[in-house]
Amino acid sequence: MPLQNRVDPFGEIRAVAARGLFTGNRGVIHDPTTKTLLSRRWTTKAWLICECDFRGRRREVMGRNARSGNAGWTELFFLDEVTALAAGHRPCFFCRRQRAKEYAECYADAFGVAEPRVAEIDARLHAERLASGGMPPLLDPATLGSLPDGAVIATDRKAYALRNKTALPWSFAGYGKAIGFGVLASRPLVLLTPSTTMAVLRQGYRPVWHPTGN
Repeated sequence: MPLQNRVDPFGEIRAVAARGLFTGNRGVIHDPTTKTLLSRRWTTKAWLICECDFRGRRREVMGRNARSGNAGWTELFFLDEVTALAAGHRPCFFCRRQRAKEYAECYADAFGVAEPRVAEIDARLHAERLASGGMPPLLDPATLGSLPDGAVIATDRKAYALRNKTALPWSFAGYGKAIGFGVLASRPLVLLTPSTTMAVLRQGYRPVWHPTGN
């Protein structure tokens, strides 16, 4: 039975066998004895995107990984960085330092902040994340062409990632065949990617895509 540790673009955590390209966390949100999630879905505003392979380190997924023998952070998994960003996560400054710096630099350009603090970024994201109570803005279908690659939208609880002026249907296994924006024109649309990250994407941040999205 798969563990409940796979994150979708809505920020919800599901039990799915496939792992994806990245791991990450929202703090300690599991019981290491049963390897099940607690009722809370975060214990920190720092929702991270981490490398699955970093300096040969090994962890027992949802086990006791803290030096004290306690739980340690809860390993979550994402199809790709596009998915993780839509869920409200951002690159980790420890295992993905260069990418985190790029994200922060684009943030600085977007908001006119010379040296943005990580806590400032996390606070903005936390207010916007759907999974932490944020409200996704409604979209006018006519504006889809102006959105940056890597943005994720949704209609009827189905998510689509935008790339090259097309919409790619999202699933835990990967992306489906691209469709034109006209197919979505008559449907109610919402933007899943937090507005802070949207501003970062517009400043040139290029997230990592799953191979099915290339």
